[in-house]
Amino acid sequence: MRALTSLLFVLWMYGWMALLGILFLPALLLPRWAVLIGIRLFARMVRLGLRLICGVKTEIRGLEHMPAGPVLYAGKHQCMYDVFIPFLLMKDPAIIMKRELLWYPVLGWYALKAAMIPIDRAGTTKTLKSMVAEAKKRTDQYRQIVIFPEGTRKAPGAPPDYHAAGIAALAKAIEAPVVPVATNAGLCWPAHGLMRRPGRVVYEILPPLPAGLPRKDLMARLQDALEPATEALVKEGLAVQGRTLPGG
Repeated sequence: MRALTSLLFVLWMYGWMALLGILFLPALLLPRWAVLIGIRLFARMVRLGLRLICGVKTEIRGLEHMPAGPVLYAGKHQCMYDVFIPFLLMKDPAIIMKRELLWYPVLGWYALKAAMIPIDRAGTTKTLKSMVAEAKKRTDQYRQIVIFPEGTRKAPGAPPDYHAAGIAALAKAIEAPVVPVATNAGLCWPAHGLMRRPGRVVYEILPPLPAGLPRKDLMARLQDALEPATEALVKEGLAVQGRTLPGG
């Protein structure tokens, strides 16, 4: 049964992507805000599909911690769902994303129009400088920057692996608060594969870290905020599902 509902959800998600991608084609000729309406609508349909088809409820906590204006959103990254959530939390997010995604039909068109920040994940000093420069342009437009400090999806319970250079350089350049966001989404939507488990996904916005922290202090405080909060959410999510992690 779970395999069937998971397949139906994938059809729902990509079906809505195709439908909205076609319906919003005229938005590619309009100002950027028109494309963001379509992206935000797609994020809502993904959330609705998870609830109706897979029995996955989504809860967002700590909205009172999200500052107005430019911020650096630093989230745990457990699955693809994490990429949609910023569009439900913030007015004008700019996501730092893999450059390869620009080659995807529909997704790439709208990412370009929405002025996301594509980067080469191979990572060079030139790449870092370009990312920082682009992020500074976005915050000058009063936008919010979204980065996943570990760089790639990690399963719940996996050891943390924070990439200090990128997030520290961004935080220094944009001079905005850093907002940690914990989650247990990987319990319901794994990092890889089609299967979706029923349960409760929680995104918890934690108190922002002030702008201007030294690199070492910033990374220590970010990890000290995200890891215990994520661990607590994972335990909570496992209790809802009535299971434990492998080896747990």
